[in-house]
Amino acid sequence: MLANLSLYIAFLVTAVLLLGLFVAAYVAITPYHEFSLIRAGNTAAAWSLGGVVIGLALPLWSVAAHSIEIVDLFVWGLVGLVSQLAVFFLVSLLLKGLKAGIEADRASYGMTSAAFSVSVGILNAGSLTT
Repeated sequence: MLANLSLYIAFLVTAVLLLGLFVAAYVAITPYHEFSLIRAGNTAAAWSLGGVVIGLALPLWSVAAHSIEIVDLFVWGLVGLVSQLAVFFLVSLLLKGLKAGIEADRASYGMTSAAFSVSVGILNAGSLTT
């Protein structure tokens, strides 16, 4: 059992670092400043970013659970990031004024964005189990 401890630590540290890196990349690309908005009490931004974090973590979890190679974690994590960026752009097309809606703290925008992000994360995670 303890023989796998080093592999567990390697996967966990890699997954956490990738999650942080991917969240940083995501917030750098989006047109609003999620962390500033969240610090100011913006619920819509919190919902939106929370959904993205979960949507990014799900594929990382799936790869970690079904792989023995850390490189798989990185490659499929990148696919998850690209998917989450695609979700953002799709939701931006579907919900005109997404940026303004998030910045104005319209919870419906944040919750819808979160729902799409988590849904795509679930689909990504499930697709990685085959």
